[in-house]
Amino acid sequence: MDADVLIVGGGLNGPALALALAGAGLHVAVVDARPAEARAEPGFDGRAYALALASKRLLAAIGVWGALAQAAQPIQKIVAADGRPGTGASPWHLRFDAAEIEDGPMGFMVEDRHLYAAFLAAMAAQPRIRLISGATVVGQTTEGAEAQATLADGRRLTARVILGCDGRNSATAARAGIRRTGWAYGQTALVTAVHHEHPHNGTAWQYFMPHGPLAILPLPGGHHSSIVWSESAADAARIQAMDDADYLAALRPRFGDFLGEIALAGARFTYPLTLSLANAWVAPRLALVGDAAHGVHPIAGQGLNLGLRDVAALAEVLVEAMRRGEDPGALDVLSRYEQVRRFDSMLLALGMDSVNRLFSNDNPLLRLGRDLGLAAVNALPGLRRAFIRQAAGLSGNSPRLLRGLPL
Repeated sequence: MDADVLIVGGGLNGPALALALAGAGLHVAVVDARPAEARAEPGFDGRAYALALASKRLLAAIGVWGALAQAAQPIQKIVAADGRPGTGASPWHLRFDAAEIEDGPMGFMVEDRHLYAAFLAAMAAQPRIRLISGATVVGQTTEGAEAQATLADGRRLTARVILGCDGRNSATAARAGIRRTGWAYGQTALVTAVHHEHPHNGTAWQYFMPHGPLAILPLPGGHHSSIVWSESAADAARIQAMDDADYLAALRPRFGDFLGEIALAGARFTYPLTLSLANAWVAPRLALVGDAAHGVHPIAGQGLNLGLRDVAALAEVLVEAMRRGEDPGALDVLSRYEQVRRFDSMLLALGMDSVNRLFSNDNPLLRLGRDLGLAAVNALPGLRRAFIRQAAGLSGNSPRLLRGLPL
């Protein structure tokens, strides 16, 4: 066989899973449709990820965090509040402070470009990983104890199990006959970065606007923040078509003046928002990871963190199976991973869906109920602390990698 494990998809979850498995002694092949050099473009474009503290521990355990630490912005506080363009945040809000837990910052903001570069460097240094970039998988079959993938150029790769890390439109899942359940929100996320006059002090803000949430996420240096700004699909298309001056004029009343004057500092992107859940996570000699299993609304920035939880759970299941002499591609082995992760992910995905529906409107009665609910949680230290630990990914019985422990 060419490898113990074949990973389809080289975004973020795929490399993380490859490093976790290779570090425990497995031989891994990663097929990435994008060329490696396109994954590590050096320029700042404002795109960034919010990594929960548990995700940071995983990255440290697989040998990636050392290359990221200096480029990461700790998240010391999170503020969630109702808001309206031009009127600012509601006085009744929810505030999380990392000082209330003993574990350090609740999370870290890391730019997309730094994450990719760190993963590429770590994979290049791991002899048990073979990265095949700029290649597309067009077919897959299983026979006996072997899974086979066919590339567009005719090459064939064999492994004991194929892991689909190829996003919410996963061709790996489609080829396995796995259907999806989901819907469009009629919302589009506008993503950019701004420079602001006053320092952010490591605070992340989540404002719930009538047409969708606005996240203001701190970036390194104190005076830059990443913006994830949701609007109706029609309004987002209109705003994205504006020149920079008009775009900034549309953002200002939503952003407010609490950070002083703002200016655009990054490229501008749009992403249509949908919910997409795979009806099954595993099949014979196949498992789905990250967005291939669950594409969720970006409220609270949990998409990548959910994927890294999948990585931690699946790596632990596969490594333990190999050490016991079990077949890692056997359906009963892969089903252990599905049992551990599917309910938790679906619960969180549907919870975020409910929060978006509850907050993305301007109904005065719902606004009052929301504000009272946020204020009530904020007034109860024990409940607030539980929410902080949940946001940091520290609640529950976590896999070893999420605790920073080797496999």
